[in-house]
Amino acid sequence: MSPASAARPPVTPAGDVVRSALTLYLDVHSSPEPSGEEARTARVFGDRLAAAGLEVTRGVGGHGVVGVLLNGPGPRVYLRAELDALPLEEETGLPYASGNGAMHACGHDLHLAAAAGAAELLVRSAADWRGTLVVVGQPAEETLSGARALLEDGLYERFGVPGVVLAQHAAPLPAGMVAHGTPRAPVTAASAALEATVHGRGGHAATPQLTVDPVVTAAAIVLRLQAVVSRETAPGEHVTLTVGTLRAGTAVNVVPATASLGIGVRALADASLDRALAAVERIVRAESAASACPREPDVVVVSRAPALWGAPGETAAVRAAHTALFGPERVADWPPSAASEDFALYGGAGDDLHGAGEVPLVYWMTGVAGPRQWAAAKGRVAPNHSPRFAPDIRSALPPAISALAAAALDRLAAEPGADVPGA
Repeated sequence: MSPASAARPPVTPAGDVVRSALTLYLDVHSSPEPSGEEARTARVFGDRLAAAGLEVTRGVGGHGVVGVLLNGPGPRVYLRAELDALPLEEETGLPYASGNGAMHACGHDLHLAAAAGAAELLVRSAADWRGTLVVVGQPAEETLSGARALLEDGLYERFGVPGVVLAQHAAPLPAGMVAHGTPRAPVTAASAALEATVHGRGGHAATPQLTVDPVVTAAAIVLRLQAVVSRETAPGEHVTLTVGTLRAGTAVNVVPATASLGIGVRALADASLDRALAAVERIVRAESAASACPREPDVVVVSRAPALWGAPGETAAVRAAHTALFGPERVADWPPSAASEDFALYGGAGDDLHGAGEVPLVYWMTGVAGPRQWAAAKGRVAPNHSPRFAPDIRSALPPAISALAAAALDRLAAEPGADVPGA
């Protein structure tokens, strides 16, 4: 039986809660900040939590924000949302679109607004539950480095080990719909980002025989890397590999001394990711040797996150709460995705950064497409990370607030009619 089996307060947000959350959304959406630069976003999110009545600590793990509401003895429940945007030019044409070269193309602005709205709902219903609510605004999720930074800065030591950590993510589904992972597969993939630098010998373009051209070596690496998935990975392993950046040179008449490649690898299993990463390093080193590069290449794993598995029991309980809230027709299964997240690090599986052992995680998708938007696109709305990703915020935000509040209440201890401490 979940802690919320008793009668619960309503989780449909009042109009003023929605307006407050919508104001935050529009503010953050129009002024996005890339990973590691989220100072303003952290400030406005922290201010909103403080205004709701949470005790706010800033500057955790960089620009991280932590809001705490102590409400008597009981479970400690964390809600996590992300602060950062992507370095992407927005093409939505919305009146509140960003124009600063960054964009909330992954829905982090929606996550922040929903978390703030849910926190306000939980403050208002504090007479009906007991425990501790911790709301985390995490920096640098897109670079898979923010969760690690928060944990290494003592998140759990400073604010308590959670009984569960909850998070949701915007997805191109109809607004008001949620989707949960199943116990048979991870919700998101394991992922790693690498930076490989090839060292050549620079010189004049008129005398290429006196140089070792790292651009040619880098091009050979790009082509050879395609075989990691097509010829070194079993089809059922679900591995993807992308060379997302290739930087070299400053002029057409100069052979550069170095070339750098940004390489992303994803896999549904951590063991598959390990094998793919080993293959990447082998290929980078072998192609450098084949080109007679004067020194060994540098291959650095910039960031890594494990596959994300939801805790089966807690996920089933939250899914039941969502089914009761939205109806079974609006709650679906989420198939395993090659998208990646650093949320798994909060659970400690395989990488116990916090010394707390296994911490249960619950993670679900929340729809963002309004009815007209969904019908017009015939179910193929612009996905996350597209410059045209545009949630129908008026229909997506209220259920996102409700979904997060309902999940938190399901995990908190129910004490209907109890007095609010300090009231």
